[in-house]
Amino acid sequence: MRKMACLLAFALFLCAPAQAITVLEGEAISITAPTAVLIEKDSGELIYEKDAHTPHPPASVTKVMTLLLVMEEIEAGRLSYDDMVSCSSHAASMGGSQIWLEEGEQMSVSDMIKAVSVVSANDCAVALAEHIAGSEEGFVKRMNERAAELGMKNTHFVDCTGLTDDEQHLISAYDIALMSRELLMHEKIKEYTTIWMDSLRNGSSELTNTNKLVRFYNGATGLKTGFTTRAMYCLSASAERDGTEFIAVVMHCQSSTDRFESAKTLLNYAFANYAACPLRHPEALPPVRVELGVADSVQPQYTGEESMLMEKSTVKDLNYELLLPECVEAPVTQGEPLGELVVRSGDKELARVLLTAETPVERLSVPQIYGRMLSRLFGG
Repeated sequence: MRKMACLLAFALFLCAPAQAITVLEGEAISITAPTAVLIEKDSGELIYEKDAHTPHPPASVTKVMTLLLVMEEIEAGRLSYDDMVSCSSHAASMGGSQIWLEEGEQMSVSDMIKAVSVVSANDCAVALAEHIAGSEEGFVKRMNERAAELGMKNTHFVDCTGLTDDEQHLISAYDIALMSRELLMHEKIKEYTTIWMDSLRNGSSELTNTNKLVRFYNGATGLKTGFTTRAMYCLSASAERDGTEFIAVVMHCQSSTDRFESAKTLLNYAFANYAACPLRHPEALPPVRVELGVADSVQPQYTGEESMLMEKSTVKDLNYELLLPECVEAPVTQGEPLGELVVRSGDKELARVLLTAETPVERLSVPQIYGRMLSRLFGG
């Protein structure tokens, strides 16, 4: 049994999903943005890159990481949307894009997230950072630590807003795509990043999104604009159609028009040419019967990504075949290969997904076997 499982795992490794071909600069896409990246959100598949790994000043796109840490604090239960946050003198002094918080003024976490997401409020970003980490410096330390965890190799944060002109505050377009993807994993953030117009302070403070794509681009889900004289015009733009979401990052553009048009060109190309192929069966996986186990069955679970990016021309008439045994013999270890899911487009095989045991199942001892036999014999 163990030998067969190892062979199965090796066979599945050989049958891993094929990766989509990355489109390099000059091929099929023409944009004015000097540095750009296009990825699919679920798989993280890279579709297009142009000067993708050179660090540049990101301006307020920095706040993608700020928002990510806020959302992670909420998910961890250490922060609530209803918590009230006080504005310090430091937060109130930020300048740039802001909602003009006064020192000592309090606002809910939810409203501050809205202000950061919609109008890129520097005062709210700093207030949230101080509330979470005690100081902006402490929060920035956590930003850099999180960047390292996400594999953002060409990133160094100096503040939580991007307002600084510090020459060490840098990030690459590819790294922006990585942190944008991570932020979009928190679906709740889209309730804020898709707002076009809203208000705070009982309607006395009006908000209009700095990201024009939210209003004018079909399926836009966010995400964050940025501008300083040094960074010029930057944008991390995301959009979703028919269950597939893409992220387009452009940096150092000459004008606001350039950044929006470049991002739209990238997103249009993605939606026209690619689709996410689900690597999950439409129905729930059935349990597999276990012989001589303390449990009667074991539940298979999926491994790997939930979808893979494919050219639209290759994704049609999708069908799924489950290859699972009727039963396995105990003991079963957690993560032990049980079978596979075969994904096909028509007659063409696209991928094989390894199915493993969700939980371990120990083997019955001899007394337990006899006890079970007697129970069944006498109807106990």
